[in-house]
Amino acid sequence: MSAGPRILVTPRSLTERGLTAAGDLEPLRAKGYDLVAGPAGRLPTEEQLIELLPGCAGWLAGVERITDRVLGAAPGLRVISRNGAGTDGIDLAAARRRGVRVERAAGANAQGVAELTLALTLSALRHVPWSAAGVARGRWERTLGAELADCTIGVVGLGAVGSRVARLFTALGARVLATDPVSTGPGVRMTGLEELLAAADAVTLHCPPLDGGRPLVDDDRLALLRRGAVLVNTARSALVDDHAVLTALRDGTLSAYAVDAFDAEPPELTPLLRHERVIATPHLGGYTAASVRRATSQAVVNLLAALEQA
Repeated sequence: MSAGPRILVTPRSLTERGLTAAGDLEPLRAKGYDLVAGPAGRLPTEEQLIELLPGCAGWLAGVERITDRVLGAAPGLRVISRNGAGTDGIDLAAARRRGVRVERAAGANAQGVAELTLALTLSALRHVPWSAAGVARGRWERTLGAELADCTIGVVGLGAVGSRVARLFTALGARVLATDPVSTGPGVRMTGLEELLAAADAVTLHCPPLDGGRPLVDDDRLALLRRGAVLVNTARSALVDDHAVLTALRDGTLSAYAVDAFDAEPPELTPLLRHERVIATPHLGGYTAASVRRATSQAVVNLLAALEQA
């Protein structure tokens, strides 16, 4: 058995294949670290984390929730390195109190998420999922679609993902409106959120959650949309009031809602997720071979840098 310091590895993209198959982890082995795997291809539970963490100096983490109770089981933990940009699931205040550094692989998944956003938006505008389901049931029902050259796409947030989304839609001939408190984008008209919502045929969300967990998209803001608009959320589930979105789908304000972000994985099958005009994907945004490679490599670099500085 290795006598080196232990590092817990929990991203499902790595544990489902087995850690020996993940060549991007080799720099950790080369430094003498003993890699400990979370449950294969599954999010670890709090109890599993509490069992796995003792003796670990580092943690290459996925999207599992990291609570104060979990951190309390790892007195020797010095750094958590996420293989993605988000830290929503981490109790950052508890990490600070316990002296645990938190690192992110910012931007590593951005291209994958941007391309999924494009795919979901096109699928909704062309009514692909429910049209294909109808053919599979022996029905021949066509719904008139929209081409991007005739569409205005509203991009909320021009960070690493949103800026790529704006470029993709612009390249395909759409008119792109965007709102962001800091960033701008070439070929994109910047505007306020209310004006964007009122003008867009499809709105796609790429911003952090609001303070206090308030939804960005609620009844009042949905009421600003053009009738039959499309809403796409590949960012955070907290950005959207699910009940308001369901109401908007039922009354025709929204023609489709596409979502790749959930509070829990897998999510509870709510009336919203069961609605025929909802395209729900199982957190596929950063789940591409290229995104996994980039995110793992960056997370490993961040992990080693933090451990070697401590």
